Amino acid sequence: MSGRRNDADIPPLPHTVSDAPFDPYSVEAVTPEQEKYFLATQWQLMWWKLKRHRLAVWSGIFLIVMYASILVSEILAPYALQSRNTDYLYHPPQSIRLFHEGSFVGPFVYKSIGQFDLKDFQWKYSEDKSTPQPIRFFCLGDTYQYFGLIEGRFHLVCPPKDGQLFLLGTDRLGRDVLSRMIYGARISLTVGLFGITISFIIGLVVGGLAGYYGGWVDSASQRAIEVVRSFPELPLWMALSAALPVTWSPILVYFGITIILGLLDWTGLARAVRSKLLALREEDFTTAAVLMGAKPSRVIGRHLIPNFMSHLIASATLSIPSMILGETALSFLGLGLRPPITSWGVLLVEAQNINVVALYPWLMLPVVPVILTILAFNFLGDGLRDAADPYKNS
Repeated sequence: MSGRRNDADIPPLPHTVSDAPFDPYSVEAVTPEQEKYFLATQWQLMWWKLKRHRLAVWSGIFLIVMYASILVSEILAPYALQSRNTDYLYHPPQSIRLFHEGSFVGPFVYKSIGQFDLKDFQWKYSEDKSTPQPIRFFCLGDTYQYFGLIEGRFHLVCPPKDGQLFLLGTDRLGRDVLSRMIYGARISLTVGLFGITISFIIGLVVGGLAGYYGGWVDSASQRAIEVVRSFPELPLWMALSAALPVTWSPILVYFGITIILGLLDWTGLARAVRSKLLALREEDFTTAAVLMGAKPSRVIGRHLIPNFMSHLIASATLSIPSMILGETALSFLGLGLRPPITSWGVLLVEAQNINVVALYPWLMLPVVPVILTILAFNFLGDGLRDAADPYKNS
């Protein structure tokens, strides 16, 4: 047919043949950046990817500062934990000033004069602006017991001599809110760490056994997980917390609350471990380890779990906020930690009365570090979760 072309009429495709001798050792040139990437370990790749997540990095720095502060809470707090200023009940937050009558004085506050208003039945304060009271730094103040062991008086910031310093106000007993928030961070932040440690261990053991052995072990563990997850979380927390004996010391109540939070939060981690192990146990390196005589505990702990430890760390980071919120909620409801232990949840008990909050809104300030800490853990967890898969294009 006239519309068809003969194959002989099609010009040959252009091609070239290298005249250079064949060299089996020649390789494509690799730039120093590519070589650094190819030789990097998984942890290095995770760190490089995490650094690109700016919000996660700043959240991590914030959490490091917060956890470092609990080691020196006594030094950072202007007052000791149980210090009371009975002449300054429900004192509002004081303002820090630098200039007095046009002259630079440095950080100072004015003296407060309190008077109980019989008409409104509340304390009202006014400032005596005649004489500034300089704030002291790196000074000797209230006596405290560092971690209950060493007596000390050194503080980073102290109230003025013959004066007071209430940067965030005082409560109904005249106790400094800022100092109690600093002390409360030690309890609220460590509850999350201890609780996630308990749930992490239980989740690794249960999920590891279920994923490696399968069969009836897997079925039994899955039924146990389903039973635990079927209970409403908050009511179960409340029931177990209410069952703690009232005769227990504060430290026993603290560990009791921590164990309760840890025992009810391991199910999600156990399922994640199980699903990973079900896939990894069929890999060649697992079979090789078994054929070489490795025991199941060694196969799980040395070969399987390290392959997805980065994912476990990200999951654990995202679980800590729920434990901090759990302790705060239980303490706020009066079923968790109780005085003399001080935590952010215990401080918020003062804000249960809406009338008190309306008159003294600074009593709600302990909720601020709770919100900031929860957000920081969530942002850091999101960054770690993305960095846990460094080969995925973001």
